[in-house]
Amino acid sequence: MQVVAGQPDKIVERRAFAIDQQAGSEGIRNQIASILPELIDTHHPVAVGVGFGGPVDWKTGRICCSHHIPGWSDFRLGEWLTLVSGLPAQIDNDANVAALAEACHGAATGANPVFYVTLGSGIGGGLVVNGRIYHGALPGEAEIGHLRLTRDGVIAESLCAGWAVDRRIRNARAERPESMLFKLIGTETRGEARHLAEAWHLNDPLAREIVRETGENIAFSLSHVTHLFHPEIIVLGGGLALTGEPLRAAVAEAIPSLLMEAFRPGPRIALSTLREDAVPVGALLLAMGAHANSTAKKGGP
Repeated sequence: MQVVAGQPDKIVERRAFAIDQQAGSEGIRNQIASILPELIDTHHPVAVGVGFGGPVDWKTGRICCSHHIPGWSDFRLGEWLTLVSGLPAQIDNDANVAALAEACHGAATGANPVFYVTLGSGIGGGLVVNGRIYHGALPGEAEIGHLRLTRDGVIAESLCAGWAVDRRIRNARAERPESMLFKLIGTETRGEARHLAEAWHLNDPLAREIVRETGENIAFSLSHVTHLFHPEIIVLGGGLALTGEPLRAAVAEAIPSLLMEAFRPGPRIALSTLREDAVPVGALLLAMGAHANSTAKKGGP
């Protein structure tokens, strides 16, 4: 978890906290409450913005649920933050927030519409149209990770999330123990996918095969996004996107053949330029919006 202060174009202070899953949502709130007074005294912010990892009622700041940390369901995070900070607060889904950041200050600056997909422990998506986050009916988000790819229930997340690629690598060890990829992984038993880029650049056949397959699976998911929303650009973010150009190129190569002919070659595929700052920058943009809305309600300038 990150807590930052600053402007969208300049983060002036950053605090990172390890998440204790046993402490649940209350533990996270205690961490936030412990640092807010100091940050407020130092930087004098005018509002708070949050990118939350799960479905959110963005109008009220009420959390629908978290798929990772217990205790968040139906919690009114926006009201709680205003209570502990004394500032207006705006809450949105983290992928939505990252999409806004990339559209305004990142890889998609100047493009419209913009679709962002985060490829991490799960898969999330965000759509920005005319500089604004697109929201469906509550608690609607662009949940590409739960897009069904087959009728028997295979979803994008089960093929393209970081843990799914880690599993694919582990399953290959028995048949391909000689692979350079496993020499790089050594005895590690999680996060194996982070070695794909190095193994790919060393011309390891298994690494190149997995990058190609993963890129094709991502492209298949994004072909549905393209047919529905026709984004000008799709930005790849999250931990798996740190595989870099090999993965981006694999997605870009695969997607045209999955589109109806009239839509080819399809959207530009880009890597996130904000990387781990996508959500914090987007949250700062939310805070700016929350301040503007609060000022307008009070009849201020």
